[in-house]
Amino acid sequence: MSVRVRRLRFTSRELFDLVVAWVALGVAFAVFFAGGGRGLIALLGGGGFVAAVAVSLVTAGVAFLCHELGHKVAATRFGRVAHFRADYGMLFIAVISALVGFLFAAPGAVYHSGRNSTAREHGLIALAGPAVNVALAALFAPLLLADGGLVSLVGGRGVAINLFLAAFNLVPFGGLDGTTVKRWSTSVWLGAFVPSVVLTVLVVFVFGVGF
Repeated sequence: MSVRVRRLRFTSRELFDLVVAWVALGVAFAVFFAGGGRGLIALLGGGGFVAAVAVSLVTAGVAFLCHELGHKVAATRFGRVAHFRADYGMLFIAVISALVGFLFAAPGAVYHSGRNSTAREHGLIALAGPAVNVALAALFAPLLLADGGLVSLVGGRGVAINLFLAAFNLVPFGGLDGTTVKRWSTSVWLGAFVPSVVLTVLVVFVFGVGF
């Protein structure tokens, strides 16, 4: 069974993987931002667990999944067959690492195949994920204007997580997107990587947005 959304086709397995990854990331980030296992106990005792997971689902969960869907859309536009596959082992590690106070999240990846693609096409497909995160950060930014409360929390987390994901994935190391983009065009890579790092440092580490 498959579902088609405009030009995108999703198999039942792919939809299942997307939902599992989304929920697992929501739980992992909720636990991480609560401070690990002890924070989780406090959330459960105080009745704030559902709200914490909801915030993580609409910030971290959306950030990760839209990143992967950005790859899928770009690959499809270039005539390739693309599908998301969750990495259940890494999702388990994400939840466990959050319990001990740090977070390593690699929910899965979009795999694409089909006709031979140029280095430019591969580079643009790789760049699409971080580009989506930057766009999402801009969409979350107006929520920061809210006078405290849940709305500003969602805005802060949305901006911080998306900028961090964009910068991290553009690092030219191993299988990260930055490797593919830099292999295609160093100038394009620099034009994407440097601003994303500067914005991440300013927003997350200087002004402490989202934390």
